[in-house]
Amino acid sequence: MKNSVIMAGFGGQGILLIGNMLAYAGLEEGKQVTYMPAYGVEMRGGTANCTVVVADEPIGSPIVGKPDAVIVMNLPSLKKFESWIKPGGILLFNTSLVPTEQQKRTDITAYPVPANDLATEMGNARLANMILIGAYVAATGVVSQDSLINSLSKVISERNARFIPQNIEAIKLGAQQIAGLKN
Repeated sequence: MKNSVIMAGFGGQGILLIGNMLAYAGLEEGKQVTYMPAYGVEMRGGTANCTVVVADEPIGSPIVGKPDAVIVMNLPSLKKFESWIKPGGILLFNTSLVPTEQQKRTDITAYPVPANDLATEMGNARLANMILIGAYVAATGVVSQDSLINSLSKVISERNARFIPQNIEAIKLGAQQIAGLKN
């Protein structure tokens, strides 16, 4: 098994955090992992993306030209990365910021998730990234939801540990979105 994903959005949306979580979850399961973050000079409000590869065998390069999946939090990221997805791949996109009609490809499986709206309903708009990573893990099975949840303690500081239960709830809500779309 080898699965590659590019995650992209504005700086401050938690893209690098969820990429880091996925990498830790893969390591917890004894898999080979690469994590490569990239961000614009503006940081918060600029662009941010990362590439994560999780595999059973050694990974030759962290650079991915045609990812198996792409997670996008905003419209500029969809416009940039949708064409990169390999045929038969997966797109998860945040319909709170990306109108559904903007998604053009018919040779991939697209999962529209209103991540910002759901996060706001939960009482914390900053949980949109957790909803999308929960949806991604449910859609792909690349790691278990338990491993993903366990990774929270590695990426969230002790100072912010009180937010872990709400993050777990958001991950589970994201998974529920995929279950609803697959039925």
